[in-house]
Amino acid sequence: MSRMQVAVIGAGWAGMAAAIAHTQAGRQVTVFEAARTVGGRARAVQATLPNGTPATLDNGQHILIGAYATSLRLMRLVGIDTDTALLRLPLTLQFPDGKGLQLPDLPPPLDALLGIARARGWGWGDKLALLRTATGWQLRGFRCTPQTSVAQLCASLTPRLMAEFIDPLCVSALNTPAAQASGQVFLRVLQDSLFSGRGGSNLLLPRTDLGALFPQAAAGWLEQSGGFLATGKRVQRLQSLPGGRWQIVSANSHTGGDALPASFDHVTLACPSWEASRLVTALASTPGFADAHRWARLADGLRFEAITTVYAHASGARLRQPMLALRNTAAHPAQFVFDRGQLDGHQGLLAFVVSASDGDRQQIEQQVLEQATAQLALAPLKVVQTVVEKRATFACTPGLQRPRMQVIPGVQSLTACGDYVEGPYPATLEGAVLSGTAVAGRV
Repeated sequence: MSRMQVAVIGAGWAGMAAAIAHTQAGRQVTVFEAARTVGGRARAVQATLPNGTPATLDNGQHILIGAYATSLRLMRLVGIDTDTALLRLPLTLQFPDGKGLQLPDLPPPLDALLGIARARGWGWGDKLALLRTATGWQLRGFRCTPQTSVAQLCASLTPRLMAEFIDPLCVSALNTPAAQASGQVFLRVLQDSLFSGRGGSNLLLPRTDLGALFPQAAAGWLEQSGGFLATGKRVQRLQSLPGGRWQIVSANSHTGGDALPASFDHVTLACPSWEASRLVTALASTPGFADAHRWARLADGLRFEAITTVYAHASGARLRQPMLALRNTAAHPAQFVFDRGQLDGHQGLLAFVVSASDGDRQQIEQQVLEQATAQLALAPLKVVQTVVEKRATFACTPGLQRPRMQVIPGVQSLTACGDYVEGPYPATLEGAVLSGTAVAGRV
């Protein structure tokens, strides 16, 4: 019997995870990717440092945590040495002046208890308020009503805790301000990170670019396993064939175009939500696919948040830790700064992350440089490159209804995966690979 032919549209983290899972299930997989490179919204970009040295950076600085079990498993599967590729640190939200939270290397909940007790710059009123509130969350099973925002969830906390703990934690995990972010999703992230076992809350900082961290190695694994990867090949439409099969109508390919199957038994949409919506909307006029409109409307209804990463350089610039939290204001928009010299060896290069950004590129650059001078006391920095990912993540708001993995009721041969698809996590790398892995089980 011939193997099931599966098309995966999109070679981001979700798409490559789906391709691996389908392959492990014994299916013949072909991945279509519109770009010339893999990785989607977590990929490598090229830059040049002021001294002329070429540097491979990222389209956005990402943080993983120890609880990201599926991401770590897949990295190891495709040959990544995670102990080398990721710098593991206890959870820390410390500022340049040393104030803030840093958890010790202890099993939960001792790490959180001791970390809160030792937090610098917090009074005992702050610490007791956090312990009381966190205990209440745990007793309620880390659940709240779907319409509760993070700000409402944390109403009993002090202004200092909101500014120095909840706000930076929320914007880093959900890329949505606390007043607008889903309390239920926030609690799920806290539960899985702080109470998933020793090391679950650890920060895992990439020591290599995001392309090399997983998607490039996954592409190699796929091809070695007999799959196909066609880059530079944008899918224009899906065409339903008799017997429940599909034809992929696409533009000319950059690679892998000659050996592609003529039709497929199953299609997994792993492209961004707006591309998936375009393809699904076009199916609505096909007999039996009238329900396609509902899925497409949910995908179209998602609101997006931007992330701006400003890479700046100065000879000798170095942070006292690989990552620091920054005090975020309207005039100083960055929430975090990373020392790439301590991560990937690009000495003097800092990455400033502005989550949920909405300003002009040049204005953000100027504000970040002023913030660096004011909060880091560094020599004048020079901007190397600024990456604005306008639709970096969906806005993870209370009660948000996300599209399901099953695109059209009754049509088993068409599924979708991605960080935006219905699931427990916000738009994270782990959310993407969890969705990609799960989709293979729906076939």
